[in-house]
Amino acid sequence: MPELPEVETVRKGLSALVKNKTIASVEVLWPRIIESPEVPIFSTLLQGQQILAFDRRGKFLIFKLTDYDLISHLRMEGKYEFFDKEPILDKHTHVIFHFTDGSQLQYHDVRKFGRMTLVDKNQSGLYKGIQQLGPEPRPEVFLLPAFEIGLKKAKKAVKPLLLDQKLVTGLGNIYVDEALWEAKIHPEQPANTLNTDEIGTLHEAIIDVLDRAVKAGGTTIRTYLNALGEAGKFQQSLHVYGQTGKPCQRCGTPIVKIKVAQRGTHFCPHCQQLQARDV
Repeated sequence: MPELPEVETVRKGLSALVKNKTIASVEVLWPRIIESPEVPIFSTLLQGQQILAFDRRGKFLIFKLTDYDLISHLRMEGKYEFFDKEPILDKHTHVIFHFTDGSQLQYHDVRKFGRMTLVDKNQSGLYKGIQQLGPEPRPEVFLLPAFEIGLKKAKKAVKPLLLDQKLVTGLGNIYVDEALWEAKIHPEQPANTLNTDEIGTLHEAIIDVLDRAVKAGGTTIRTYLNALGEAGKFQQSLHVYGQTGKPCQRCGTPIVKIKVAQRGTHFCPHCQQLQARDV
C-alpha cells in the first residue's frame, strides 16, 4: 500500500514525466474511480488543461492544472504508468490521460479502490479528506507541543492513534511500526500514558523514519513500483516490519507480530515493553 514516502516518490516521478503536458482527452474505463464530478463532466473539463505542477498532502496526490486541482488517492494498489509511445492496455487500466503530443498517462489499480476528484483551482485544501489531516511530518510544521497535547488527550493505543492521520499525516502501517521501534514504545501503550521524554523521542522518530523513507524512494512490498517503474529501497532498512522471528537489531530478541486494531503489528517484546501506568 503506498504511504507518504511512496506517494512523494510518485509525485516526483510524474513531475519529471508529464509536467507541462496538455491533456487532449480522458478515457474513464471504470467510472467508480471518479468521485466527482460525474464522469462525462470530469472528462470534458480536463480537455485542454495543462499540467502545471504536482503537489502532495499526506497520501493525496494533487495535479495542479490550468483551471483545476485534480486530487488522486492511490489507496491500496493504485499506480500511474507513462507511455511515450506504443501504450499497453491491460485489465487493470482504469483511467487514461491522452496528451496532445501523443503520449499518455494511465492509472492502474488492481483493487479499484483509488479515487479521483476534480475541484476548482487551488481549492484542494477544502476537500474533506484533506481538511481532516494533521501536519506534514516536517519539523517546521509538525510541532512537538501540539503533538504532546494531542497524545495526552487520547486514551487509545498509540499505534491506531498515529494511523488516523490527525496528529500527523502520512504514517501507515509500515512506518508506524518502524517509528515505535525506534522510540522503544509498545504499539498498544495508551497514548495518554506516554511521558515527556517518550513523546519527544517518538516525535523525532516519526520525522526521521519518514525522511529516510522518502530519500530511499519508499518501501517496496511485493510488487509496488513508482511512476518511473522503480522499486523503493527502504525495505533494506526495515527493523521490525516484516521481520517476524528475526533478531531485533538492538537486543537480539526475536521480533513478534500481533494484531492491533485489526492491523498486523511488528515490535520487539524486549525493547518495546507495555508499561502499566496511572494517568
